[in-house]
Amino acid sequence: MLIQRTELISEIKKSIKNNPITAILGPRQCGKTTITKHLNIKAEYFDLENPVDEAKLANPVLLFNNSDNIIILDEIQRKPELLPILRVYADKKPLKLRFIILGSTSPELIRKSSETLAGRIHFINMSGFSVQEIGFNKINQLWLRGGFPKSLLAKNDEESITWRNDFITTFMEKDIIQFGYGIPSTTLRRFWQMLIHYHGQIWNASEIGNSMGLSHTTTRKYIDILSGVYMVRQLQPYFNNPNKRLIKSPKIYLRDSGIFHSFLNVSKFTGLLNHPKLGSSWEGFAIEQVLKTFGEKEAYFWGTYAGAELDLLLIKENNRYGFEFKCNDAPKLTKSMQIAINELKLTKLWVIYPGNEQYSLTDNCECIPLSHINNIKL
Repeated sequence: MLIQRTELISEIKKSIKNNPITAILGPRQCGKTTITKHLNIKAEYFDLENPVDEAKLANPVLLFNNSDNIIILDEIQRKPELLPILRVYADKKPLKLRFIILGSTSPELIRKSSETLAGRIHFINMSGFSVQEIGFNKINQLWLRGGFPKSLLAKNDEESITWRNDFITTFMEKDIIQFGYGIPSTTLRRFWQMLIHYHGQIWNASEIGNSMGLSHTTTRKYIDILSGVYMVRQLQPYFNNPNKRLIKSPKIYLRDSGIFHSFLNVSKFTGLLNHPKLGSSWEGFAIEQVLKTFGEKEAYFWGTYAGAELDLLLIKENNRYGFEFKCNDAPKLTKSMQIAINELKLTKLWVIYPGNEQYSLTDNCECIPLSHINNIKL
């Protein structure tokens, strides 16, 4: 089964036309390589994890000088020394070559490329499938299995969770080492298991460090690593009033709901519906769908030590938009929502839930099913 990612393909093609270098960044196995093969462009593809392709790039200048195609470099983080060379070709007049670079780690790649390729490169963040791409009638399947193509499109739930468990093992025993992070796989698995309890919660580096016998600086390093390889989202707090006692630590989410469910040993939708982590699962899943739809450039959460909070705050053109995520049949207006609307001066607050009916709670607060997300206008 082939799912067309029309908008993403259009964005990539537009970037190729307007920029010498296009960087597509996202987790392993999210479909970066596959999508480049559906661009219908004349290109030369090099996988930097393939020894043959790596050998071909032993003399990249000679290779690039004899090419007039688009060059695709997959897993670019394995050869960051190529980035200064790409700058040379990006500055040639007339422009002869264009490059597409694919990467599975973000901070190091962005740091190096921002130093050498500023003004020459456009970044596109890519993740698993969104509800718009698979169809709103398959929301529950996407929620249960997550957005990784081989998990979502598996023949059945058993094959899906088997793929995810294998992915987790490979990631911890092989990928994390290849990325250059020297974390023992057993330690990483324990740490990831601990994160399950913090999914949708405020991050406390000291608390989790004490539980594992690690320093708080080590646990911060680990969470930054998992964020950098797109496995974890650290949703940062928003400070709107220095006189208020506001929460100043990030909230933590496993970005893919299917991976989260694998750690919970949940393989069936009925099991998910009866699981005590149902609410936090829905929150994490729905947040990712909202961010895929509206972008994550200025995305925050907001909370006070008095107990008022807002799950997600998006700022667009100086307007503040709020989102709450409730996994029940008919959400109602809460005192916390009212405080958030007033304190943050929200233009609008939407309550996203897994139901079917769209209805208003107040003039500027509306309950809306995730399946109606395209009705939201920022």
